[in-house]
Amino acid sequence: MPDDNTNQSATSSGSAPRLLQKVRDEIGPEMMKEFGYSSVMQIPRLNKVVINIGLGEALQNAKAIESVTADLSRITGQRPVTTKAKKSIAGFKIREGMPIGAMVTIRGRRMYEFTDRLLNASLPRIRDFQGLSRNSFDGRGNYSIGIREHTIFPEIDYNSIDRIRGMQ
Repeated sequence: MPDDNTNQSATSSGSAPRLLQKVRDEIGPEMMKEFGYSSVMQIPRLNKVVINIGLGEALQNAKAIESVTADLSRITGQRPVTTKAKKSIAGFKIREGMPIGAMVTIRGRRMYEFTDRLLNASLPRIRDFQGLSRNSFDGRGNYSIGIREHTIFPEIDYNSIDRIRGMQ
């Protein structure tokens, strides 16, 4: 009888994501040797990936939030949350509760698939890409990346966007 998992795509629950498999098989054992870890639980690992897009033009253009939400859901595979202003700021003409951006928190399988696509497909598409900086770590082990153009992701059709936006 044929295996039921043969027709499943890479994003289904059939096998572990490629990056997770590489961490388990190659990177993890190498780090244990290099740093002298006594347990696999000492190896640093990803917990979550948070993608945020701030929208300054959301005040004038109400459709900007819809556009960003659609783009983020295409990139990540899950629906983003609209972020709202916590307090009013007269200088920016923002009132408390106004939508000012969108964000997605990815965990588990989707996180590894997104990180794999980011590192292997999207970042190499950046013009004059020189690699990621070691200085982007904060004191608590978080790593921040700022992306100037969301069009580097293969899921985004350059002709269908209304404006190029940055993300972090």
